[in-house]
Amino acid sequence: MANPKVHVRRGDTVMVISGKSVGKKGKVIAVIPDKNRVVIEGVNIAKRHAKPTRQMPQGGILEKEAPVHSSNVMLFCNKCNTPTRISKKVLANGEKERVCKKCGETI
Repeated sequence: MANPKVHVRRGDTVMVISGKSVGKKGKVIAVIPDKNRVVIEGVNIAKRHAKPTRQMPQGGILEKEAPVHSSNVMLFCNKCNTPTRISKKVLANGEKERVCKKCGETI
């Protein structure tokens, strides 16, 4: 499998459309293209047990975001306030931009 692609980028606002976190919205923190996964702020929280270290002498249970499969999220358009698909529009100078399929707004 050469050069996998994910339909969202870091910093995009997305909505989860299936799974245990369905309906939640958040910002994409990280994209893992070779596994087709994204990490979303405040979504799919997992508890991790940490041993005491010098930075954190007490150790304990940490809550951290776990990756979600990219097929379970949809890009969220802030103008029409709905999850949407995107289309690509070529500008006059040859650059491409992502456009909301529902309202036509640039994302």
